[in-house]
Amino acid sequence: MILYGALLAVVVACMVALSMCDKPVEAPDSKASGGDTLDIAIEYSPVTYYTYDDTLGGYNYDLLRLISSKEGCPMKFHPVVTLEKALAGLDEGRYDVVVAQFPMTAGDTARFAFTEPIYIDQQVLVQRRGSYAIHSQLDLAGDTVWVVQGSPMKQRIASLSREIGDTIYVHVDELYGPEQLMMMVSAGEIRYAVVNRSIARAMGTRLPNLDRSVAISLSQFQSWMVAKERQSLCDSLNRWHRQVKLDTAVYLNLQRRYFGGTFPTLAR
Repeated sequence: MILYGALLAVVVACMVALSMCDKPVEAPDSKASGGDTLDIAIEYSPVTYYTYDDTLGGYNYDLLRLISSKEGCPMKFHPVVTLEKALAGLDEGRYDVVVAQFPMTAGDTARFAFTEPIYIDQQVLVQRRGSYAIHSQLDLAGDTVWVVQGSPMKQRIASLSREIGDTIYVHVDELYGPEQLMMMVSAGEIRYAVVNRSIARAMGTRLPNLDRSVAISLSQFQSWMVAKERQSLCDSLNRWHRQVKLDTAVYLNLQRRYFGGTFPTLAR
């Protein structure tokens, strides 16, 4: 068992290293493309946007390309790993849209304009399986969880601390995305991370020693973000998304491909 554990740690460490090598470099764009082109900052994750050999994919990426094709709207994709940089680029006008695992909360609507829900997700605790795994949010009291910088998950953990009447410490990681945090948990480098269930599920086959059964939040809407003052762009994205949904077969096949099934009609 000791040898098995050591080999598993080596394998996971190699996965982390390879993941860092394969990641697209975050674009150092200093200005927007201009014209009719929409600059899309898109988070590198198994659900949103990924590369495999020469293939690009991801639910949001494929959905946006479908919209671009149907509406004749040119889009330029800027892969990002850190959410904070994407949001900064949106504030500075370098990006028109940010597409990331960013649950819509009441507080964030004061800063950004959100599209109608694209899909529904939930925040979950990622931990290693075994006798030391916890089974309740209450068991997090006095422990530390890791989250991605810029994510509202930090606020959710703060709310959870108040709900259980004890402190849950939060480490905000400035370098990595949720995929890398899960690999660090799998390798035993950190104990807990909070990520979206869709990412945890997508990584499940690659990291079978992880448990994702403890929910941290209720189900939450996942939307795309634009600058607060660009409501007309937000309205256009909503209209284009509704048009794509009218092609029921294509739309439902896209959901099945990335989520293993279809989700209910999203109404606000």
